[in-house]
Amino acid sequence: MTDDLIAKKDLLELADISYGQLYRWKRKNLIPEDWFIRKSTFTGQETFFPREKILHRIEKIQQMKENLSLDELADMFSPNLKEMNLTLEEVIKRGIASQPVLHFFRDQTEGMSNELSFSQILYVYVLEKLLSSGQINLDEAKMVLEVLTEHYPSVRDKQADLIFMRKLGVSTCLLAAETSNIYFDKTAKAVAVLPLSVCLEELKPKLL
Repeated sequence: MTDDLIAKKDLLELADISYGQLYRWKRKNLIPEDWFIRKSTFTGQETFFPREKILHRIEKIQQMKENLSLDELADMFSPNLKEMNLTLEEVIKRGIASQPVLHFFRDQTEGMSNELSFSQILYVYVLEKLLSSGQINLDEAKMVLEVLTEHYPSVRDKQADLIFMRKLGVSTCLLAAETSNIYFDKTAKAVAVLPLSVCLEELKPKLL
């Protein structure tokens, strides 16, 4: 097994907790479902956890459970992400965006501070995905950022797709909200279609 995972039996022994405690914390959402990783071993199926995350979380729970109820702890471990701010250094450290993308974002954002709002974190994450994959260039990234900045606040509570297209070498970008069918000229090529809900789900574990 990889060094960054710990088996359930080893976790219970190392953290000195019971099977019942572990799964009670899971039911209370103190430990995320996706941290329970099922893998095949020579003895059958076993459960593993991301070592650093689970040990840190259990330490926090044990430190605070005397003063807070499990429900209060669950609220603390599941913050309203839409109210979250991160510094530029934290955005890089958490693998949300690279230094070059943040430099680009800063150059395009007037009066930007050292902290990014939740919406801005999403913007740089989308830019990182598109630029690092080579799907768009820097000039096209400006267009994407303009569309997100202007229109995302209107669709943030809806199912929306970011669509980037090219036709005869000319690029365009749009946000399509709550629609399952979009029809456009057959000579236009959809370079990228990013459901923002998927981007948000990918971001969530990087923010917790």
